[in-house]
Amino acid sequence: MAKPLVLTFGGAELPFEMERVDRSRLYGSVETEAVDEKGRRCELATLADDGRTLIGRGGSAIGLLAPEGEWLERSQLKPVDPEGKPITPVPSTFAAPVPLGKKATLDEFLSHNIRSVYVLRTQADAGAIVKELQAGAIFSFPYSFRGGLEADAGFLLGNKEGTVFFAVGHPTKIRFVGLEQAAALTEEAASEEGADEDSLDFGMM
Repeated sequence: MAKPLVLTFGGAELPFEMERVDRSRLYGSVETEAVDEKGRRCELATLADDGRTLIGRGGSAIGLLAPEGEWLERSQLKPVDPEGKPITPVPSTFAAPVPLGKKATLDEFLSHNIRSVYVLRTQADAGAIVKELQAGAIFSFPYSFRGGLEADAGFLLGNKEGTVFFAVGHPTKIRFVGLEQAAALTEEAASEEGADEDSLDFGMM
């Protein structure tokens, strides 16, 4: 059984089981299987750079090399930011109870790209949390499944029927696109444009 997500609210620790909601459960799924002329199942292979060698499943791996070309183990790597300063990894959210104190607005929730949604269920008395969520409250806290360099944004919300949902995502990066600014007219271009206008003979029209 997976480790529960323990939330702290009103001085009580409530363990929740997480059940992921995916598209296959909502809409069903169809698998496409490729077979050869004899009905045997085909397997995916990768064509090497030489254009002749086929690499089957399990035939490739990722290696880590130092700038000097020496082999490195993953444990030897240390994360740093763009400025070269060390990054402190975040722990797993399942490592300790998560206090529910910070609330998010609806606009803050909608400004995130949600990639995973879970239904939370518990055998404990979660009436206080459910009541808050039914009233429209949205709780937020950092979420990391295994721990890592940075945490995702987690949102706890519910519906009027009392179902508790947990959404995981990251802030949306919006880039506004507008019309290009008109280029400034240089003195040389302006003089050429004036010369063209002077050369026109409107009497010929």
